[in-house]
Amino acid sequence: MKNIIGRKVGMTSVFTADGRYVPVTVIEAGPCTVLQRKTAASDGYSAVALAFGDARKNGLNKPDAGRFKKLGITTAKKHVREFRKHLDDTPDVGGTVAVDVFAEGEHVDVTGISKGHGFAGGIKRHNFSGGGRSHGSMIHRQPASNGDTNAGHTHRGSRRPGHYGVDRTTHQNLEVVRADVERNVLLVRGPVPGPKNGLVLISCAVRPPKAPVAAAATPGKPTR
Repeated sequence: MKNIIGRKVGMTSVFTADGRYVPVTVIEAGPCTVLQRKTAASDGYSAVALAFGDARKNGLNKPDAGRFKKLGITTAKKHVREFRKHLDDTPDVGGTVAVDVFAEGEHVDVTGISKGHGFAGGIKRHNFSGGGRSHGSMIHRQPASNGDTNAGHTHRGSRRPGHYGVDRTTHQNLEVVRADVERNVLLVRGPVPGPKNGLVLISCAVRPPKAPVAAAATPGKPTR
């Protein structure tokens, strides 16, 4: 099973086996408990529910506490998420999914909730270039025309100032630099959405990068 739940810890830099010094994001990934397995016959679709992070006993309501008690899980978990892809070799209910499902050199997709920036203008939110910066311009960071002035409303899809961040975001094709099974730590190269201690979902890359193809030698020309 190529899915796991984790917590974003921070960033650091490490040396790889081939001598590269690369910046990486540290993710505390797992161990996750298999809480439920759904099938097309019983639920209409196939999925696996994973649970991550110990929860306080007085922080659970009775239905959630009874769900873990029914499965014989002594320590209740705080986060429960479903995964619908890459479900091969999934452990039975009550089993554990650890960081060893990923290997160095693989590519993963990481999903999380992006950082919140509050109410932001067009330059910060949509990367507008802004107006003239000369003295007396007075439109340095103001948005441009809003379109038809007779409409009486803002058109749907217009890029205007507004709430920025706190969106479900997925960064694709992040390289796994190291998978530390002893510490349950996954080091990935690339941006991971969300703040420190934010919850992230890690899955096998849906569209992994293609391997480079060696250039074929042209007939009649010597190769070096």
